[in-house]
Amino acid sequence: MADQEVESMMALEVKDGDRSIRFCEGTSFGAHFSVAGELVFQTGMVGYPESITDPSYRGQILVMTFPLVGNYGVPSREDRDAILQDVPAHFESSEIHIAGLVVASYSGEDYSHHLATSSLGTWLKEQNVPAICGVDTRALTKRIREKGSMLGRLLMQTGTEHRSVNTIAASGTQTPNGLATPAIPTLPNLTATNGTLSVSGVNGVDGVNGIGSYFHQSKEVAVYEEKDWYNPNTRNLVADVSTPKPKIYSPDSSVALHHPSGRPVRVVCVDVGLKYNQLRCLISRGVEVQVVPWDYDFPKLAGTEYDGLFISNGPGDPAMVEKTVKHIATAVQEAHTPIFGICLGHQLLARAAGADTLKMKFGNRGYNIPCTSLLSGKCYITSQNHGYAVDTDTLPAGWTELFVNANDHSNEGIRHTSRPFFSVQFHPESTPGPRDTEFLFDVFVQTITSTIKDPQKLEQPVSFPGGDAAENAALNPKVNVKKVLVLGSGGLSIGQAGEFDYSGSQAIKALKEEGIYTILINPNIATIQTSKGLADKVYFLPVNADFVRKVIKQERPDAIYVTFGGQTALQVGIQLTDEFEALGVKVLGTPIDTIITTEDRELFARSMESIGAPCAKSKSASTIDEALDAVEGIGYPVIIRAAYALGGLGSGFAENKEQLLDLCHKAFAASPQVLIERSMKGWKEIEYEVVRDAHDNCITVCNMENFDPLGIHTGDSVVVAPSQTLSDEDYNMLRTTATRVIRHLGVVGECNIQYALNPDSREYCIIEVNARLSRSSALASKATGYPLAFIAAKLGLKIPLNEIKNTVTKVTCACFEPSLDYVVVKIPRWDLKKFTRVSTLLGSSMKSVGEVMSIGRTFEEAIQKAIRSVDPSNLGFNETTALMSIDIDTELQTPSDQRMFALANAMHNGYSVDKIWEMTKIDKWFLHKLKGLSDFSKLMRTYAVDSVSSTQMRHAKAMGFSDRQLALFWDSNEQHVRLSRLEMGVMPFVKQIDTVAAEFPAYTNYLYLTYNGAEHDVQFDDRGVMVLGSGVYRIGSSVEFDWCSVRAVRTLRDNGYKTVMVNYNPETVSTDYDEADRLYFENITLENVLDIYQLEQSSGVILSMGGQTPNNISLPLFRSNVRVLGTSPEMIDTAENRYKFSRMLDRLGVDQPQWKELTSTEEAKVFCRSVKYPVLVRPSYVLSGAAMNTVYSEHDLAAYLAQAVDVSKEHPVVITKYIENAKEIEMDAVARNGIMIGHFISEHVENAGVHSGDATLILPPQDLDPETVRKIEDATRKIGDALNVTGPYNIQFIAKNNEIKVIECNVRASRSFPFVSKVMGVDLIEMATKAMTGLPVREYPATSIPPDYVAVKVPQFSFSRLSGADPVMGVEMASTGEVACFGRTKYEAYVKGLIATGFKLPKKAVLLSIGSFKDKVEMLPSVQKLHKLGFKLFATAGTADFIEEHNIPVQFLEALGDDQQRQEYSLTHALANNLIDLYINLPSSNKFRRPANYMSKGYRTRRMAVDYQTPLVTNVKIAKILIEAIDRNYDFSISRVDYQTFAEVPTVPLVLPQQPQTSVTLTDLLKDSPFKGRDILSVKQISKDELHLIFTVAAEMRLGVERGGSLDVLKGRVLCSLFFEPSTRTSASFDTAMKRLGGQVVVVNESHSSSQKGESLEDTIRTLDQYGDAIVLRHPEADSVDIAAKAADRPIINAGNGSREHPTQALLDLFTIREELGTVNGLTITFTGDLKYGRTVHSLCEMLRHYNVIVQLAAPAALALPSNIRKTLKARRQLGDESESLTPDIVAKTDVLYCTRIQKERFDDLDLYERVKDEMVINTKTLRDAKKNMIVMHPLPRNLELAREVDDDPRAAYFRQMRYGMFVRMALLALVMAP
Repeated sequence: MADQEVESMMALEVKDGDRSIRFCEGTSFGAHFSVAGELVFQTGMVGYPESITDPSYRGQILVMTFPLVGNYGVPSREDRDAILQDVPAHFESSEIHIAGLVVASYSGEDYSHHLATSSLGTWLKEQNVPAICGVDTRALTKRIREKGSMLGRLLMQTGTEHRSVNTIAASGTQTPNGLATPAIPTLPNLTATNGTLSVSGVNGVDGVNGIGSYFHQSKEVAVYEEKDWYNPNTRNLVADVSTPKPKIYSPDSSVALHHPSGRPVRVVCVDVGLKYNQLRCLISRGVEVQVVPWDYDFPKLAGTEYDGLFISNGPGDPAMVEKTVKHIATAVQEAHTPIFGICLGHQLLARAAGADTLKMKFGNRGYNIPCTSLLSGKCYITSQNHGYAVDTDTLPAGWTELFVNANDHSNEGIRHTSRPFFSVQFHPESTPGPRDTEFLFDVFVQTITSTIKDPQKLEQPVSFPGGDAAENAALNPKVNVKKVLVLGSGGLSIGQAGEFDYSGSQAIKALKEEGIYTILINPNIATIQTSKGLADKVYFLPVNADFVRKVIKQERPDAIYVTFGGQTALQVGIQLTDEFEALGVKVLGTPIDTIITTEDRELFARSMESIGAPCAKSKSASTIDEALDAVEGIGYPVIIRAAYALGGLGSGFAENKEQLLDLCHKAFAASPQVLIERSMKGWKEIEYEVVRDAHDNCITVCNMENFDPLGIHTGDSVVVAPSQTLSDEDYNMLRTTATRVIRHLGVVGECNIQYALNPDSREYCIIEVNARLSRSSALASKATGYPLAFIAAKLGLKIPLNEIKNTVTKVTCACFEPSLDYVVVKIPRWDLKKFTRVSTLLGSSMKSVGEVMSIGRTFEEAIQKAIRSVDPSNLGFNETTALMSIDIDTELQTPSDQRMFALANAMHNGYSVDKIWEMTKIDKWFLHKLKGLSDFSKLMRTYAVDSVSSTQMRHAKAMGFSDRQLALFWDSNEQHVRLSRLEMGVMPFVKQIDTVAAEFPAYTNYLYLTYNGAEHDVQFDDRGVMVLGSGVYRIGSSVEFDWCSVRAVRTLRDNGYKTVMVNYNPETVSTDYDEADRLYFENITLENVLDIYQLEQSSGVILSMGGQTPNNISLPLFRSNVRVLGTSPEMIDTAENRYKFSRMLDRLGVDQPQWKELTSTEEAKVFCRSVKYPVLVRPSYVLSGAAMNTVYSEHDLAAYLAQAVDVSKEHPVVITKYIENAKEIEMDAVARNGIMIGHFISEHVENAGVHSGDATLILPPQDLDPETVRKIEDATRKIGDALNVTGPYNIQFIAKNNEIKVIECNVRASRSFPFVSKVMGVDLIEMATKAMTGLPVREYPATSIPPDYVAVKVPQFSFSRLSGADPVMGVEMASTGEVACFGRTKYEAYVKGLIATGFKLPKKAVLLSIGSFKDKVEMLPSVQKLHKLGFKLFATAGTADFIEEHNIPVQFLEALGDDQQRQEYSLTHALANNLIDLYINLPSSNKFRRPANYMSKGYRTRRMAVDYQTPLVTNVKIAKILIEAIDRNYDFSISRVDYQTFAEVPTVPLVLPQQPQTSVTLTDLLKDSPFKGRDILSVKQISKDELHLIFTVAAEMRLGVERGGSLDVLKGRVLCSLFFEPSTRTSASFDTAMKRLGGQVVVVNESHSSSQKGESLEDTIRTLDQYGDAIVLRHPEADSVDIAAKAADRPIINAGNGSREHPTQALLDLFTIREELGTVNGLTITFTGDLKYGRTVHSLCEMLRHYNVIVQLAAPAALALPSNIRKTLKARRQLGDESESLTPDIVAKTDVLYCTRIQKERFDDLDLYERVKDEMVINTKTLRDAKKNMIVMHPLPRNLELAREVDDDPRAAYFRQMRYGMFVRMALLALVMAP
């Protein structure tokens, strides 16, 4: 090992009683020498330069709990303070005082800050201070917390030595909880050696060079310096740090204060370890300061030479400084001046007064510690650093407590009751930390000046601001309310998503805890907050002023909350502000006036100006002209924002006049006012979440730094919490402003403030304040574990912050600022591919539909987790080719949703950090971290999985690389990497989020996984049921799946189960730490789920609640032996594989639309002609445009296939017959063991062809024929039975003329489950959960539905957010959310639902543009209704003619004319000027949705309607139901159907459904068996129909085994098994098959049979013929089966006759291919290995005559396929490529790779065998070029031709092949032997 490497290792040891414990080993990054001292921890997240120069840390080894240290470097040591001249500008003293530094992760030279001149390591070396990184600082903190402050030492490595292996245990470090666990990843493991601990090899477990192993005789271990323990508290540390001689510092003359005598007002400062900021605080207040040494005799000067005494902070035990105490006691007695002490100064003053001090267990060191003033009752956040405290029980008379710690109740300040003396334990001068108590310096200076003016004041106590506690409490008593109305946010839309379900649910929980009756208005039926168990009453009504007013009048609540429902609720609050008083309703929380100020840009700017808080230069405008004037004063570039707009709607950047005008037009359509402000693109964007109570206690809970600079909406930005590149001064400058602003605005509750910060200076400005719960609030709550919404709801009731408990620790109070010891990354999820022609560029208007959050102990770990969370196809931060649509430079300069991949690709292509920074302005700290990942992945590509050491594996995992990613680098597969990792003992550690960085024990299990640790925070003894959540919200998977997950967890908990929730979405209720017993905030991937399952020893996993994300890993989990509760993953696969599902439906006699998978345009045309147009085309590979399309003619088909997709054998298209004018019907059901126990049917309003997620649903159905319903129930029952469903499932049907067809079946909870459960009052998820866990569940429970009761679910679209997207509905889902309302008719319910989505009903003018003639005719009665109702009708050309022909007056508008067009004919003018109330645009359906470059007139007018906020309808059925509803003119009065109360019990029994008409049973299939009594000798004798019969029966056998383990089909039958060759699989398979069928087996072993005595085969067969009902024979002779068949009367089954045939193997091979890949047709099957003697290959080739396949051959010439078989393949046109080796090209084309053993027993020439046996080896490298969904098969046994590592690849099907074989042989035996 190189010298520098040896010297860069360091060990950390701690003293526990008399024991020395080697805690861990890490890397040195400071001075290279050993040190000993007292070990203390500090929980601050910024401010390391200030902390380590604080003299109070003298002699202490400081442990930083925040894991990332050194990020912003260190400023210049040369810079001097502007006023104090010889004092350094940026530090608290002129040297580093700590003895040593311990951190988890150190940034090295990659620091980033405009003031930084060097790294932290460089400075530590300059000052000779050692430091260690790579320590599990959380584990260390917990140890100090439990044991108290302890002595520690940092020991430098001096070299290595060899030790005998038997003295070294194979375990890891002895960690604080006494467990032996691995050391932290980048470091070696430690081992116990004769009772002490030492390192097991310098590079980790593997010895110095990573090669050594546990089995070596000796091992190289590190040797460290010796160093004695040292306790700094035994000496007078004050003498070390105090100034040697007095020194005077004078203030600036402009602020200087003077004594009446003319001299300056002077304070004597006793330096017992003075921090320079105390000096700055005094000097800036105009006093002159004389700093004197600790033992200076100052009392003799009192009152003559100085006017105030100040005692500084300092280190050590106050009892060691008796000299100073004596002098202070004299000063107190003589009482000539006011006295003020801080920290050690406070303890010395107390001792001088006669009190005692005591050593605390581990002290208080951090910047978030709450202290309550006993005078005013107010609570302040303070900075602290002390290990001793004043014992208040010993305070003498005349002294009293001033402040008390709100967490541990220790003393924080004292005062004299009749003299001007006071002191505080905390640091009011901050640095580092909050500046909230700096006012105490003002108090001190004012006291001095007042005693100078009036010496009488020396006999009075100090006067403090803040008033009297009792009076303050009386001013703001707790609000006395009995009934509160909470407004929800309505349907999920872009900018306002699931976070409001989370915040509303939390608010309701808080109100319920206070015993308040809670009413909620929220039409979003898919949410948790609208479920039982939360609000007492829920109104499913639109959240708008009209409906809220009606509910208030109906319910008469005492108070209302408008801050938990996003912008929707806020707007209602603003609109009703003048009515609340008359309605008798108080607004709780933030006053409406404050909300109006924050929402109105101009008012806000003025308000900020009044307190000197900088805002961006801006002006508001209400007209275009005003906007143009405003820009003159500001100058381009500018940002335009619409006032009162959600998520930056109607905002954007303008570089010039054209862009300005364009933006203003759109903004004025959304809002009456726009704000134009200076653009600060490239500045950092920083956010703070701020909480304030009615008593003016104010805290900031979380600060966040946007990874992207200003310019991208924060909802579309990657966000990191806490901030990583802000120094203490930056952080607290913005924090101080935040609290000042929030106090000024009068916010009560929670709000969010956003800043722009210039990265090159301290210039900043406020962008905006959200005076409500926002998306960032949900993120901050989940990031910190601080329940913001819950606390905000309590604060609205005027409960003080310091009276609310921290629910995580249960002992500390809620008035504190969380300390994080991890880093959180949020990444948005966009779904722009779902929309045609949408702009993918990111800007100031939000486009993302969801977001993910990840937690790690390093930035690298967190960001890689987050990237993977966004989409299952993302592996992490590595080069990704397919995703980039444009070149890297463009993508970097104009960010889109592909931003992260552009960065990875740029780094992979060699772009430097500086170059990328120039183009993106992303902070270099983040870029350096990402570059580290990019470089590491390049390095990893030089290794293979079996050559990587455990240290490298640990390092890779610590950097956040997943097993899948590593498998890609190492040409391996995920399972193989996993197994290697587990063999090395590399597993993640489970850490808690506890809000206090381990300072107090946590009682909640809010958990995450990390590889940057050395011990678990929890014990694993729950064995809970795991429920996998929904993951990120996206189009198609949203809050409804969160509802399902939460309902499942609650059902399990109600029934006594322990639960484990896994999810990574911060917007959800399921990621609330009190919903499940354990919450893992982790990605739902195979790797993570397996890790958690193993750690928790979970009793089972529920996959069916979280939508498609968990379903996608169901099969791999099942194959990894995870106990999946509910339907078998193999059955889920049957439902999801279209071939298998289709065959199953055919077997059940259930119809489906015709479909086919096609590989050429010609084939596609032929199929389409046969089924007739229109058709639905789903390509597997999309070039541009949407993924699925409806095609109406051959011309369109050809154009679409040429333009949009690539059709080939590699990329087939699936074409389905599209049935026009059919009704779509949704079936949601629950089954138990295949028997349906509950179901509901809902109907779609739109005809089939609109995605079910975009459809309008009606329940109970209003227009379904009873016969249709009966058929649907029957089909659902059959499908549930065939799939053996246990749990939820959903089937979509189409019905036309009472004929039904199945579109798809999801064996999981579906989007409509919450809707049907709540409407019908039966919780299907509760039933499903009980069924899956085997709990008793009542079939078809009663429902209570009042008469005249209809619910309609209406989709919520967000087209206005997605500039350019075409707002039409089609086969791809486009809605982002949904609402549901109730009515007495479907029309009433529908129109309420529509209003709830924000739709405005038309008042006067309707514009019609109807494409097809059929639609015109269908719409005519509705158009006549509109005319009768008095609407003015406008129409485009063709529509206007048609309407006029029918004598209805209409005004013609030209769609898009030229500039000469007259205004009254211009559609553009009409839309832009809001002359149209409703636009009905029904596109004709003769065009597929074209790729992005085409712009039709229809599209442009639709888009204009969206941009100008004109209500738009694009579906004929919707237009009809809407016009009918308008015609009925409902008054929308509140009725019984509008709300649900959760106390009522349903009564009306539901009629049980009819029993199913059964499909063809197994008995029927066997009854007419064509195989009965037949010999099975050769594959040639089996026809295609017979083949399919065998497979159908095999599928039934599989179901039977799954249900009951065995069937009694062959009870009483006997099978004789006769094997003349060795066999494991075939003999055991037949044996098992027969026994599972209830029969018996007689096994005759050739070696023990009479053949040994010379008996002929015929005689043996004849003998067995007398005993059994069939004989299975294997024999080496080719003609053996023919001989046997002649000899026997009973059936003979050939189990292999020499090298000729193996028919049952061929059958099971085909069945395997069908089960694994769905079909055999269209596949490319490659045979490799011994094709000459491989009888399995020969039989399979023969069987393939029934299929359309390509066969490739790869074998050495000596083992080539026999020429007759080859000729047959050629004649059938099945022969593809042939080669003597397995080339990458052949592998790339392969769907089935069938390899065979090179059979030594078949070779006459053994030399030839030796030559060829190793030529055809298949390993993970071979499979690198293979398709993702191919399979590898092998009849087994194998020798060397198939590497063991391939077994771990999910594509390896050969062991599953055996299981399939059992089912096939069961089928065959049953068909041959069935009675």
